[in-house]
Amino acid sequence: MNDDNPQAAQPGRARRWLLRGVRAACSVPGLILASAHVGFAGLAKEAGFTLAESMFMVAAVWALPANVVLVGAVLSGASLPAAAFAVALSSVRLMPMVVALVPEMKAERTRGWVLYVLAHCVAVTSWVIAMERLRAVPREMRTAYYAGLGFTLVIGNTLLVGVVYLLVGSLPAWVTAALLFLTPIYFLTSLWSSARERAGHVAMATGLVLGPVFHVLLPGFDLLAAGLIGGGGAFLYHWLRRKGDGAPA
Repeated sequence: MNDDNPQAAQPGRARRWLLRGVRAACSVPGLILASAHVGFAGLAKEAGFTLAESMFMVAAVWALPANVVLVGAVLSGASLPAAAFAVALSSVRLMPMVVALVPEMKAERTRGWVLYVLAHCVAVTSWVIAMERLRAVPREMRTAYYAGLGFTLVIGNTLLVGVVYLLVGSLPAWVTAALLFLTPIYFLTSLWSSARERAGHVAMATGLVLGPVFHVLLPGFDLLAAGLIGGGGAFLYHWLRRKGDGAPA
């Protein structure tokens, strides 16, 4: 009966793709992200945050680097507006990810509010997985797929932080740092392997070199300076290369 009625079959298809998104979250990248949140749970507990505050940060802010920035701002004695500004500034980096991902998810009948809700789940891991796999998903099922992927990561890691907070004492500082560092390592290797242009490799390599340099020369503005110069240099490289090949820049 459902085969003769496409509208009746639509909820069933959406459910299947939702579950496929859930399965995609239960992968090696998802495991790496979970291990990083184990480190964050230890960091939040050591910093004096309550269980509810720690879980709320994961669910509301979501992006792990922004949560680390928030913990650092609170520990430094920053005011609430200053801490909020620091978190917002650190999350600006997610805007290009959202801009790149939303057109891949949007179908003809996709409602705007659905995309706004799903945008909350955009962070390093979900973005990398989605950009690799969404093209194999029927366009009208992509929001269902990403909902399964994104919300599984958000809800799962929120619960994980709560469990770790209750069961584990304060982790040694080096363990916390090592676990938190797994996510950027995965992000870097994934971007390197999936880069379509040589300019992407140039940008990442330049950032790796300039980051430590500007950390010494411009502490507090090191990431911004490395990003602007590295990204600008990569764009210039890409423009000159296309111009040399005779392609329109």
